[in-house]
Amino acid sequence: MELPFPARGEVHEHEAGRQEEHIVRLSADQLAQNGIRVETAGPGQLATNLNLPGQVMINTDRLAHVVPRVAGVVREVKKTLGDGVKAGEVLAVIDSRELAEARAIYLVARERAALASATFQRKESLWKDQITSKQLYQEAKQALAVARVEEHTAEQKLLAMGISLRELEALTHHSLESLHPHEVLGRYDITAPFSGTILERHITLGEAVESSASIFLLGDLNTVWVDLSVYPKDLSAVRTGQTVSIRAGESGPEAQGKIIHVQPLVSEETRRTFARVEVDNRDGRWQPGLFVTGRLQSGAVEVPLRVGRSALQTIQNKPVVFVQEAEGFEARPVTLGRGDDSQVEIVEGLKPGERYVESGSFILKAELEKGEAEHEH
Repeated sequence: MELPFPARGEVHEHEAGRQEEHIVRLSADQLAQNGIRVETAGPGQLATNLNLPGQVMINTDRLAHVVPRVAGVVREVKKTLGDGVKAGEVLAVIDSRELAEARAIYLVARERAALASATFQRKESLWKDQITSKQLYQEAKQALAVARVEEHTAEQKLLAMGISLRELEALTHHSLESLHPHEVLGRYDITAPFSGTILERHITLGEAVESSASIFLLGDLNTVWVDLSVYPKDLSAVRTGQTVSIRAGESGPEAQGKIIHVQPLVSEETRRTFARVEVDNRDGRWQPGLFVTGRLQSGAVEVPLRVGRSALQTIQNKPVVFVQEAEGFEARPVTLGRGDDSQVEIVEGLKPGERYVESGSFILKAELEKGEAEHEH
């Protein structure tokens, strides 16, 4: 009589020499109800993996040295080391005499161009009405062309200093009389070119900075690079686009990334080259400088007999596979060979063609342990 499942399956013990065999008996319905799958043991392939040491690096494609572009004195410092910033956010403010002069020159050039345009239109109208001479008309036309060149030159200089088109547009709505030279013309907002984290800060309140000074180092750490060391003998197994599992130590974080570059040149000093992997780091687990191991599939090997790792259980500190016998499922000790992430070779204890529990073997182990505990009582 079979017991209903998931109540304990029927467990049998009998002597075979000096060794006990443990049998769990379950019906086909009980197997299906609990998702227990039985497969036939046979040959197959195991993936061969290549383990490569590496180090987490900053993604230099998303790294920026922020420079002021104009010399000046620091008025405000709004961000410090480790702060997160958004694109366009103000990092610091400086007062710049150079910028004030450039803005003033632009405003003067713009007003001269406006005046030259008005003069030209008047002279053109008078010339068409034959009230003034052609020479005066041509002189006004030439003066307008010169004024427009001066305005364009002054505008380009401001753009080269880092003044945005939006700021330039706002500036054109004012005149020199309406602007306070110190508060507006000389003020320069240093902004973040993209969203990221302040990795370095080299600016203090009140100091004078040069136009080429690197005052902030900004990095976008949402993605990082992992540079894996590769010996020349392994280069044939490493290629761009390959998926790599990255892990930091035995209990550290683990992630997957793709190889974006394989350096073909071997270092004369280390006799190695490197493969660069891009890894998603939006959760911030991967700190630049962290040492890691990268594992990638380098090929496959054929083995006479293999099972899925999900089939393995441990009883009395020995690996076992539940093999289907006439009486039920026997917990049979096995000797393991090579393996990969999902499959393992069986060297002894199982023969090709035998039926074994591929998934759900933990349920049979639990039933077996329950039966043994009750038997002891």
